[in-house]
Amino acid sequence: MQLWSQGKQSAKDGMSHLEGAPRWRKVGGPSPESVHAMRSSSERHTAESRRMISEADRASRRMQQDICKRLEGRIRDIQFLRQELECRLEELLGEIDALTAFSVRVEKALQACSEPLRVTLLCLEERTKRAPVEQECDEVERELLREREVFEDVASLLRRTSEQIVEQIRLNRSAKYYLEKDLKDKFQAQNIDSSCALMANHSFDHDRSSRHATLALPSMVVSPEEWENFSWITIAKAEQEKANSSALRALVDSLLEETATDMQRQIQATASVFQLKIQETKTAKAQMEDHLSRVLSEFASQERNLKALLEAVAEKEIPLGVAQARLSARARRPGTEQCHDAPQARLISEVQELTAYIDRMREAEAQSQTEQRNLIRCQLDLQENIEIKANSLYVDEVICTQLREHVMIHNF
Repeated sequence: MQLWSQGKQSAKDGMSHLEGAPRWRKVGGPSPESVHAMRSSSERHTAESRRMISEADRASRRMQQDICKRLEGRIRDIQFLRQELECRLEELLGEIDALTAFSVRVEKALQACSEPLRVTLLCLEERTKRAPVEQECDEVERELLREREVFEDVASLLRRTSEQIVEQIRLNRSAKYYLEKDLKDKFQAQNIDSSCALMANHSFDHDRSSRHATLALPSMVVSPEEWENFSWITIAKAEQEKANSSALRALVDSLLEETATDMQRQIQATASVFQLKIQETKTAKAQMEDHLSRVLSEFASQERNLKALLEAVAEKEIPLGVAQARLSARARRPGTEQCHDAPQARLISEVQELTAYIDRMREAEAQSQTEQRNLIRCQLDLQENIEIKANSLYVDEVICTQLREHVMIHNF
């Protein structure tokens, strides 16, 4: 434009010079001076135009080369950020897969808690079917209640952990979305800049470019620093979520191991007190059965003793009757013959002694009957207690043990 202005100014100067020159007065044509001036002006204009065209060509080539270099630099910047974004995206995808696998592990562990808890509740329910005297809060009851508490706490903890994993997966996917969006935008920007870098003058359609130029919208005013910071912020967010996810996985792994250990320890503790209680019940039942056997033996002995007493009483009533008959007969002696002689004294003494023996044997007979009644009550109590112990033993050793023998705690 500057050259063109200079050319116009030179042409004006030439015209001014011609205006000041004397004009030919002859009618036949222009004067030689005017012809010379016009030719000189035309030559200068031609020279100026050629210089202007040459300078415009050089400027255009220089600007296109500069633009190509700048586009290449821009493409390299985009490629670098794309590599960083793709690397973080790949890492985040792996983290999402790993955390999803941990979510499955937690769900399986949570499902595995339901069966041991169900068995524990069944054992507590079955033990309520024991006799009322056996339904004290023993060590087995306390361990079962503690076991229920452990299982419920573990299930509650696993549910909260599952919710945390779901939330972290959501955050990871949100970071993944922004990484993918940024990658997509940069891919499109790189394609556009690459196509711009490949554009050449010989392949340029001016009419088509003009049509597109009229439809182009003004772009957002984003500085290169803001453009780069936007991607680094997205990368930092993805790295932060990846770090949080990795820390959560470590926590969940430790949590699964600890909860499995706690449940196994509690199950073993409950099984130990169950075995101890079963052994105590068996020992008590065996002692009662031994006592019952002795009571039955003693009852049989008491029956024999009672029979012997009855026979002895019957036997002693005969000589007592004889002695009483003799005394009765001697009471019929006449007059002075009823003296208290030695036979009379011995008969009286015999009656007294036999009566005393019979009375003592009758007392022993009554005592024997009392002992028999006591032995019968003791027998009934022992039989009832043995039945109670047998029922408790059936509940603890058969029902509860069979319910618990299939309970397995795995470290998911």
